Amino acid sequence: MRLAGKVAVVTGGASGMGLDTAMKFAAEGAKVVVADFNAQTGAAAAQTAEQQGFDVSFIKTDVASEQDIEAMFEHALVTYGRVDVLFNNAGVGGAIGPLTETSMEDWDYTFDVLAKGVFLGIKHGAKIMRRQGEGGSIINTASIAALSGDAGPLVYSAAKAAVLNLSKSAAVELALDHIRVNAICPGYIATPLTHSGDLAAIQRAFSKSQPWPDFGRGEHIAGVALFLASDDSEFVTGESIVVDGGATAEGPGRSRQFPKMAARNSRYSGITKGSTGAANDLRKLDTTERNDDP
Repeated sequence: MRLAGKVAVVTGGASGMGLDTAMKFAAEGAKVVVADFNAQTGAAAAQTAEQQGFDVSFIKTDVASEQDIEAMFEHALVTYGRVDVLFNNAGVGGAIGPLTETSMEDWDYTFDVLAKGVFLGIKHGAKIMRRQGEGGSIINTASIAALSGDAGPLVYSAAKAAVLNLSKSAAVELALDHIRVNAICPGYIATPLTHSGDLAAIQRAFSKSQPWPDFGRGEHIAGVALFLASDDSEFVTGESIVVDGGATAEGPGRSRQFPKMAARNSRYSGITKGSTGAANDLRKLDTTERNDDP
């Protein structure tokens, strides 16, 4: 088992890529703390893991709250005694719609979850790993949206770009402590964050969004996260690994593949909160004076 004796903390671990990764870590011998804003799916994830014989515990966590992040790590230490792996994976779709219609509140919410949440995880996780004196692995979920100007909503893309640079900078700072920091850039992965209840439709759409003929699944991300969490990647730090079925090799062209989702064609503005259990807040735009393509 590649993670035998290790303790891993996975934020956003109650569904999608986080849940698949938490289960893979547990299957490889790790004791896992699942941290998630959604208490209902979090409890269900822990119960499912227990039924499979895995040692997994859950704690409700708002990754944008430093107090919650501190409580998350305290839970890990009290329950398991240490932290060896941190997967900063929690995410939301965040602000959508045209730049000119984006509110400061929606911008702040998106950056709070996607960027500040990663910063807080690294800050407090690194303290524990440094104190333990045995190194560790920190993995951050970025996105192919961070790699171009047309692979995701603007605010989401900006926040994920921040995650990429933060990962590199933290890797340099923490290298002497043998704490590795890397990022994963998923492509179009069919998860509860993306399909909003119509999984079959998003699977069909995503299977056509890159050269690889199948749609992306959470397990594809989990496999890369396992590599980065294990000693197999002991000389890998400051890197970003793209997992996208060849989408960036071809060029995302998101607005052409998903024209109704493009900001310039959007009829809505507001905030989406993914699988957190919190309600989305979308506002219909007045498009009578716009002359962009339908």
